[in-house]
Amino acid sequence: MKADRWAAVFCGSMPGGNPKLIAAAQELGQRMAEARIGLVYGGGRVGLMGAVADAVLDAGGSVIGVIPDFLMRREVAHRGCTELIVTSDMHTRKQRMAELADAFITMPGGFGTFDETFEIITWRQLGLHNKPILIADIDGWATPLVQLLETTIEAGFARPETQALYHVVTSPAGIIAHLGNLSIAQPMASELA
Repeated sequence: MKADRWAAVFCGSMPGGNPKLIAAAQELGQRMAEARIGLVYGGGRVGLMGAVADAVLDAGGSVIGVIPDFLMRREVAHRGCTELIVTSDMHTRKQRMAELADAFITMPGGFGTFDETFEIITWRQLGLHNKPILIADIDGWATPLVQLLETTIEAGFARPETQALYHVVTSPAGIIAHLGNLSIAQPMASELA
């Protein structure tokens, strides 16, 4: 099934200890495929990354994996992707994912997920893109992250209007509903050239 638009999903290369999070990743993948939203992600076949990708593929959707060469073995590259892009480094990986995506979704994950999330919010704050950013607070996972963002604003290290750079949702259904209400965003400003 050809995708009408693409969403980058940032999530863990490990499964975590909460089965609800894996179930949510699988549900998100299935719902994305049904809504004709293609997946752009880190290219691994393990953890929540693999769960989302497998669910999209199982439901007949399209998946683009973007993985740096040095992580091909560590994250066990997903060979079933519709397309697998191998980059030279992490920065190029994130830039390529940003170019391909019409929106960004943060699902549960670790330090890499936080890195990707903060960078894409920062890029939007700097005007390098105007694409939607959704933070999925599945089973309370992102509550501390959202509190950190709000505390940063309250402490005067970010302007109050930066809170509009991202939206918090609590379920895969909420993610798809939110994306369904959005028009396809503008491309990256000069693609960070």
